[in-house]
Formats: sequence, structure tokens, C-alpha cells
Amino acid sequence: MDDLVLIGMPSSGKSTAGVLLAKRIGYGFIDTDLIIQGEQGALLSEIIEREGAEGFLAIEERVNAGIAAMRCVIATGGSVCYSPRAMEHLKKLGKIVYLALSEQEVARRIPSLAKRGVVMRGDVHTLEELYAERVPLYEKYADVTVHCDGQTIDETVAAIAAATGFKL
Repeated sequence: MDDLVLIGMPSSGKSTAGVLLAKRIGYGFIDTDLIIQGEQGALLSEIIEREGAEGFLAIEERVNAGIAAMRCVIATGGSVCYSPRAMEHLKKLGKIVYLALSEQEVARRIPSLAKRGVVMRGDVHTLEELYAERVPLYEKYADVTVHCDGQTIDETVAAIAAATGFKL
């Protein structure tokens, strides 16, 4: 249980802050979106288009529930929160860190959800609906919450380290 698992909305900094944090604390780094893209030979947006939302979520669940890591920072895809199986597995690996952003900040960082490769399930069609659906799930699984609005990436890295007991 030595890993740090980053969850949060798309654009919250999971991948960027995660790799920088890993370097600064001497951990490995795993980006589950990159594992999925490599395995599927396509961009996330292409996989979602090809497999549909539920097909993509099944792939994402399988990949995240199968992660084996020790002393790693793990950046997950924003939709991993839909899978209790994956989240329970990730929680066994280490501390779940929710990188929280306001809805306004997400909208500023992501002009197009479709181009970004964001999974929209069922009746969810807008950022507002997506945010309302996911935030309670992130909060449910989080061991630690780091608020990232208005922070530089270095400030986010420092905040994650401080919240998880690492000195930079």
C-alpha cells in the first residue's frame, strides 16, 4: 500500500502533476489512459467512438482493476470512478487523492469534451451534467482531496505531496 492514486475530472492535472510528483519523490509513474491507448492502438476518443461508452468503461475497468504497482504514482482516467471494482482495487494499492477543480475551471481548461476523449454515459450530455455525476463519486472514494483551482502545476504537485506526507 505504498502507491498514490490520482483521481479527478479531465484536465485536473492527474497525468502532468503525477509524473512530476513521481520524479520528485522517487516513485514510478503509471498513466492508465496511456496503457489503454497502447493496448488498443488508438486514442481515447477513437476507442470511445469505436467501442461506445460502455465498451470503453469495460476496458478501463479491466485495466485499472489489473494494475500491479509498488511505490508508484498512478494517474487514472476521469471515468474510473464509475467502476466500484476498479476503485476498490486501486484503494488496496494505496492512498486515493482527488484533484478537485470547480466546474468553471474544468470548462476553462477543456473547450471540447468530445475531442478530449471524455466518456459521457446515458443521459449525460453537458459538462454541468458530467460534473454533477462524477464529483460525488470522486468524493466517495477519496482519502485526500487537493483543491487545484488557480494553482500552477508546481503548486499542485506541492499540495499533493503535503497532503500525502511527502517532503519535496
